[in-house]
Amino acid sequence: MNQLIAIALGGASGAVIRFLMSSGLYQWLGRGFPYGTLAVNVVGSFLIGLLTEVLFMQRVTIALEYRAAILVGFIGAFTTFSTFALETLYLLEQGSLNKAMLNIAVSVVACLFAVWIGLLCGRSLFMYSDGMIQWSGGMIPYALMIVNVIGAFIIGLIAGLILQKIELSIEYRVSIMVILVGAYLTLSGLYLILFLIENGYTLASHIKLMLSIFVANTLSCLLVIWLSLLLSKQL
Repeated sequence: MNQLIAIALGGASGAVIRFLMSSGLYQWLGRGFPYGTLAVNVVGSFLIGLLTEVLFMQRVTIALEYRAAILVGFIGAFTTFSTFALETLYLLEQGSLNKAMLNIAVSVVACLFAVWIGLLCGRSLFMYSDGMIQWSGGMIPYALMIVNVIGAFIIGLIAGLILQKIELSIEYRVSIMVILVGAYLTLSGLYLILFLIENGYTLASHIKLMLSIFVANTLSCLLVIWLSLLLSKQL
């Protein structure tokens, strides 16, 4: 039951972000080509390659519910094959054979390439010391922190691009960013704490280490989100 709830929560988040991203891209670039669906599928393919390598292949043993919420719920709802198929069929019905074939070719090739790049990134992060810097009495899971920073960059860049294109009041834009960034920082920090606990560290004995890693993750992600928002304004 807990796993179903986790998948439902992850799916709800993924569906909302997919809607905002695809809608924003269509308002920005128009509906002459399925840019929105293509973009969410490529980004989702990269994320599932990266996170599958990190969460499964590298044996990062976080709770099953947490993994299900990310991979099955969030990424499953964020990406969409059915919309890709429907939009391709619409292009064929409209007589846009070239656009339909281009959408099929680019979607398949780009998504496969994105998954491959994601897998390579995940593997390379764990090449040195299994992704951890250890010393007597503590460690830093640098690989997972880099994964969090990559996620922060993607969130900041997408949010910056989309919120500029969607017609929303400044209050709604700020609210969306606060909720999105706050949820990401909380979950990514909790992810690191769970990893430390599952590696034998306890809150009673290693509270300073856990707080230091949580704060370092929060500050680094905030910095990257800020930089990605600045970059989005230049695009």
